[in-house]
Amino acid sequence: MGTTQLRDAGLRAGDEVVLPAYGGGEVAQAVRETGARPVVVDIDPRSFCIDPAAVATAVNGRTTAIAPVHLFGHPADMARLRDLAERHELRTVEFGLPPHAPSLDAVRRRKNADFLSSRLTGVRVPSVAQGVEHAYDEYVVRVPGNGRPDRDAFKHALRARGVNCWVPVRMPVHWMPGFRSGERLPEAERAADECLALPVDASMTRRELQRVVSACNSLGGLLLEPAC
Repeated sequence: MGTTQLRDAGLRAGDEVVLPAYGGGEVAQAVRETGARPVVVDIDPRSFCIDPAAVATAVNGRTTAIAPVHLFGHPADMARLRDLAERHELRTVEFGLPPHAPSLDAVRRRKNADFLSSRLTGVRVPSVAQGVEHAYDEYVVRVPGNGRPDRDAFKHALRARGVNCWVPVRMPVHWMPGFRSGERLPEAERAADECLALPVDASMTRRELQRVVSACNSLGGLLLEPAC
């Protein structure tokens, strides 16, 4: 699907497309399948979406398009990205588009997310930009610490307590085989090390949500032992 979107936008071999390092793996592959070159940039640490300032730095005479990814239900900063695209005469090809009108499930997920965010301690709950409605396709927290072992230990401990949780993005694009660049994109790397998705399904009961809160809070936020 991504390749079709990009080809419909008129991309050709030799064009460059700017995309996010975090959550942009499928987009990078789709760009390459068109014959264009993916240019990977860092993310905004609050939204997890592509950082418009990083895009502005990456744009050059070969840049043809910007490919933002709306991640976990939080939209990218399209106002700034469209302004940038207009100034440089670039196309924008969006992925993971948020729905125009929230579904009933999205409303319930948002209520569940509000419940979690108001009660969780020891993890950093999702940020929501001013004027934005987060759909919470995934409820992604950060487990602060010194890198992947802390987050993974926390994940294993939660699962042992019966909480289904998962790592939403395991590797930034610039670390993936075939896309390794050797550059440092610190926010994307930090997100890949720290982020954990907690259940926030529309069907969850208040008791189930409280079980998630109790399990997380009982761990104190940070586990120093290595993951098994």
